[in-house]
Amino acid sequence: MNSLWPWMSGDVSQVFRLAAVLCLTYVFLKVAQLYRKKQEIHRVLKNFPGPPDHWLYGHVKMLHPEEELDNTESWAQKYPRCHPLWFGGFLAFLNINHPEYAKAIYSRADPKSYVPYVFALPWLGEGLLLTSGAKWFRQRKLLTPGFHYDVLKPYVNLMANSVRQMLDKWEQMATPGKSVEIFQPVSLMTLDTIMKCAFSHQGNCQTDSGSEYIRAIFDLSDMIYLRMRTPLHQNSLIYCFTSRGRRFRQACKIAHDHTDKVIEERKKALKDGLVLEEIQKKRHLDFLDILLSAKDENGNGLSNEELRAQVDTFMFEGHDTTASGISWLLYCMAIHPEHQQRCREEIQAILGDRETIQWEDLGKMTYTTMCIKESLRIYPPVVLVGRDLGAPVTFEDGQTLPKGFPVILSIYGLHRNPTVWDNPKVFDPSRFSPENSSGRHPYAFLPFAAGPRNCIGQQFAMNEMKVALALTLLRFELSADPSKPPIKLPLLILRSKNGIHLYLKKLS
Repeated sequence: MNSLWPWMSGDVSQVFRLAAVLCLTYVFLKVAQLYRKKQEIHRVLKNFPGPPDHWLYGHVKMLHPEEELDNTESWAQKYPRCHPLWFGGFLAFLNINHPEYAKAIYSRADPKSYVPYVFALPWLGEGLLLTSGAKWFRQRKLLTPGFHYDVLKPYVNLMANSVRQMLDKWEQMATPGKSVEIFQPVSLMTLDTIMKCAFSHQGNCQTDSGSEYIRAIFDLSDMIYLRMRTPLHQNSLIYCFTSRGRRFRQACKIAHDHTDKVIEERKKALKDGLVLEEIQKKRHLDFLDILLSAKDENGNGLSNEELRAQVDTFMFEGHDTTASGISWLLYCMAIHPEHQQRCREEIQAILGDRETIQWEDLGKMTYTTMCIKESLRIYPPVVLVGRDLGAPVTFEDGQTLPKGFPVILSIYGLHRNPTVWDNPKVFDPSRFSPENSSGRHPYAFLPFAAGPRNCIGQQFAMNEMKVALALTLLRFELSADPSKPPIKLPLLILRSKNGIHLYLKKLS
């Protein structure tokens, strides 16, 4: 028996040596593959100057959340057209800061960049935000009627009701000499609005903010951002076994279960002939009504998976981004009291003795709209948008990029670019007066992106911002708390690390 051990020992030794050789060979091949990839990226980007990068970290150390936007602004000044941006040693984008470069890319229907949107895929699915090609075109065509002004009109009353509920809470919170943090309640208000517009939800997110679904919606956005910023977690296998990965899957399940339940209940009501009666009672179509009735030229509607993806996408894009836009808008009004007062006077003149806002009022808010646009320029809710080139591109200066190369439109950099905007840090609503807007490059102001893949819900967002600002200014005078200035953080949306703190003075 013992005589077998030398043979077995030698055999095991050979197996280990073979395994070691295979592992080393694999590592060598991967290193060679990465080296070739890096060399190819350098070849593509050799004619595009940019900030110095570390061979391994790239620009990651200069993209710390509290410093990223300052660096973005500085780079837009130094490289006003574009520059490379390295996320580590082997992943690079061309970062665009100029309208002509933006036009060359965003006038096309190229797909969203695989990174970072892939991290949202388990939650949002292949909805309008994350699809491309023929599938995206079909979805865009089916969803466009959902944003027709006849559908959006009744939403104004829903928006106003949600805003009033928020302002009622602010009245209770407002005390002389004490500021109020507004970002969180604004987020709950926009979530409340979107649930009523998307689902005809009868609850109130602003009083039931502890519900499992609402917590999941807030957590998912934060977890996607954290994954983007954690290199090891960008690997799906590694992320799967982390505590964050497990929390993310659980939050996705909560969100999907809620959406599936709402869809099934509405489908059952449709079969039972109850939907028409419900619509007549509430006197408006919600987003789910539009989705369920949408048919393509072949008479095919959206599958259950597509329905869920569209609703989840609408929930994410329609509440988080709008909350950011409204919060920064109120901050702009607080630090610029002269513009705040002019907006208030315009709104009072439009409404007269009425306390309600009607659809027809929104188009009359000329100066208010100018202030909203200037706020979106200085504080764009989405600071960048990525694309993977579906075809090669040649820019107006003759520079080229090959098919498949990833690009980023830095909306923040574009809006702060001094070669595009005079005194870009100054809050000046007159930039958007008719006489000043007429000669502006059509790709200079892109808070909702541009081209075929622009934000389908931008009119919805603009309407909600007008309603929120109008009702707030009719009830409160806003001023900033100088002891708590906001610290900008470019997460999935533009947030403030310490919230946005305003003094609220009730108007008589």
